[in-house]
Amino acid sequence: MNFAVIKTGGKQYKVAEGDILTVEKLPDFKDNGKLKFDEVLLVEAGGKATIGTPTIKGVTVDAEFVEEGKGAKKLVLRYKNKVNYRKLKGHRQPYTKVKILKINA
Repeated sequence: MNFAVIKTGGKQYKVAEGDILTVEKLPDFKDNGKLKFDEVLLVEAGGKATIGTPTIKGVTVDAEFVEEGKGAKKLVLRYKNKVNYRKLKGHRQPYTKVKILKINA
């Protein structure tokens, strides 16, 4: 099984061809929804693994835009005892879904 570990949005993801991945929101797509991840930390192909220091030069992962959206709402409640102070805030983290097309090793 061929897979790679990529870094995007300050996080690391293990990906294989055909995977659909939810990552932090990425900027707008110019090339018909095509995208390249060039920060590849590890590649495993044919039982042989290559580890980067910190990244592997010349290796990219091609992906395709699927959708953008917002995650589930997270509620944050601030409360102080005995003074009737309550403040409720909500937050929805934006995300981008991408489909991994090919690992160029």
